[in-house]
Amino acid sequence: MSLQSFINEAISPWMQEKGPDDDIVLSTRIRLARNFRAYPFPIKATSEQQQAILDELEMHFSAGSKGAYQALDFINLTELTRNEQQILVEKHLVSPYLIEQNQLSGILLSKNEQLSIMINEEDHLRTQLYFPGFQLEYALKEAFRVDDWLEEQIDYAFDERRGYLTSCPTNVGTGLRASVMVHLPALTLTKKLAKMIPAINQFGLVVRGIYGEGTEALGNIYQVSNQVTLGRTEEDIIENLTSVVRKLIEHEREVRQVLVNESERRLEDRIFRSYGVLKHSRIIESKEAAACLSDLRLGIDVGFLEDIPTSILNELMVLTQPAYLQHYYNSRLKSTERDIKRASLIRERLRF
Repeated sequence: MSLQSFINEAISPWMQEKGPDDDIVLSTRIRLARNFRAYPFPIKATSEQQQAILDELEMHFSAGSKGAYQALDFINLTELTRNEQQILVEKHLVSPYLIEQNQLSGILLSKNEQLSIMINEEDHLRTQLYFPGFQLEYALKEAFRVDDWLEEQIDYAFDERRGYLTSCPTNVGTGLRASVMVHLPALTLTKKLAKMIPAINQFGLVVRGIYGEGTEALGNIYQVSNQVTLGRTEEDIIENLTSVVRKLIEHEREVRQVLVNESERRLEDRIFRSYGVLKHSRIIESKEAAACLSDLRLGIDVGFLEDIPTSILNELMVLTQPAYLQHYYNSRLKSTERDIKRASLIRERLRF
């Protein structure tokens, strides 16, 4: 499969599926950090060593290889344009760090984009699997299956006492980062989420922006994940995160219902104002678009809006980002030009 096939479709095939609690939990991700025993961590590796890692992984797991996810497609990031690299970030197939650091790097991707293996990021391998909705236990089971498949060919850096050795001390142990992407408009609107975050942190969890560490929340979408792994089993991490996210889901639904019961007209007005902005705007920035799309998603979930599939909103989350807009229109666009094209594309997709 060519690179174009991965970037021409805004949403990955797995994102079109329904999942548990997907009115609030948009996706579940399991990421495993692993390293070769024979090579220094990427930050200390020479260019020759980084290239050797790329070559070895491409040989074992791309094209003719068979295994947990059949053949994977190998993409060398150094061969991509900056805009193509950024599209992969906007689709959550790679991290911002992978394209920002000056190293030889690449990715292995499954056909449905559910499995992505980043090569020479902070660690030699960052294996991540995505699932729709709230599916932490199942996602962990699948991640173990893929990890076992990889380990058949790779001698991992592992210490009997410390566990898997990683570049960052917070990942030492299981090397597991479990996360969920949640849409929390009601908790954000009422400012309750800000008060809950310190309590969430007490459980060893962190709330980040839509693209993870160092990024901001767009459209009231947040990433909730574990922060440390050393001294904890994978099952403990999943159980802890599941418990906290369950509470977040309950609180978000409760506050949504309170808003409907006590401030129905105000909430309805907010949602339809955003509907009007998206319908009539000729220029719209990405942050404003994300906020308005969040209101539309909320309007669908509480029953104020009909005949707008959430799959369209998922698509627009990616389509309206700067790099993808330029790919869609096959043109390098200045900021104002992007804002004009974004408004036009939203009207087109929502059939206004």
